[in-house]
Amino acid sequence: MMKRILMSRLLHSQTSTARLFPIPVSSNGRSLSTGSNRVDDPLKSEGTETPNVKPPSNEKVLVLGGNGFVGSHICKEAVERGLTVSSFSRSGRSSLKDSWAESVVWHQGDLLSPDSLKDSLIGVNSVISCVGGFGSNSYMYKINGTANINAVKAAKEQGVKRFVFVSAADFGLVNYLLRGYYEGKRATEKELMTELPHGGVILRPGFIHGTRQVGSIKLPLSVIGAPLEMILKHAKVLTAIPLVGPLLIPPVHVTSVAKVAVSAATDPTFPHGIIDVYSILQHSQQKSA
Repeated sequence: MMKRILMSRLLHSQTSTARLFPIPVSSNGRSLSTGSNRVDDPLKSEGTETPNVKPPSNEKVLVLGGNGFVGSHICKEAVERGLTVSSFSRSGRSSLKDSWAESVVWHQGDLLSPDSLKDSLIGVNSVISCVGGFGSNSYMYKINGTANINAVKAAKEQGVKRFVFVSAADFGLVNYLLRGYYEGKRATEKELMTELPHGGVILRPGFIHGTRQVGSIKLPLSVIGAPLEMILKHAKVLTAIPLVGPLLIPPVHVTSVAKVAVSAATDPTFPHGIIDVYSILQHSQQKSA
């Protein structure tokens, strides 16, 4: 008799415990552990951290010269940050087969004919220009100066608030030898600071290194650029040496330029005005927003 009473109470206790703490069961009938060391249950509530996934951005960036060496890296960086990216250039679509290129809208046009840029500026929040070229002095001024000045004016007319211009550092004697190149760059800088004094950012890198694709050939510019960057970025005092000093400005990797250009175009707290190569190197080490 006593044995029956004990068994009855024991069964009643187990039933009550099951009611208070039900065991979860999956759709295939297996029980799911509530222990913290199990990953069977994909739906965790309390105590689970939210994945660090960036939400889609409504920021629209237009890259002028987006299919070039620097421009393609800028497009890639912007795409990887979840931005809406478009490119404008004379040749149109990039020949690169990388997956990020599929996310870019490629426009074809000529900055020397400003009207061809207007449609590409619709809905754009910021512009990054890395348009430039070499040749005769008159040609270099036209590409580095006139074309970019047209872009600055068109962007201002369309209400663009942020414009980043990839310019170039001063190299002393080199400035004279490439007079049209530097006069064009500086003319664009002046126009940008006039039209967008609080929204214009001028990047002045030195030699930009990385792997440059020229047709089917890849040029490993970093073979020379990377060691020089490591040495010269800590030797700023040498740039004050007369005549040869400016030649000792450190090179900078193309991905660093791309990272800083995108940050300058999209971060409202990024400083406007001229950003020299040392500041580019410093900003490139900061975590992307």
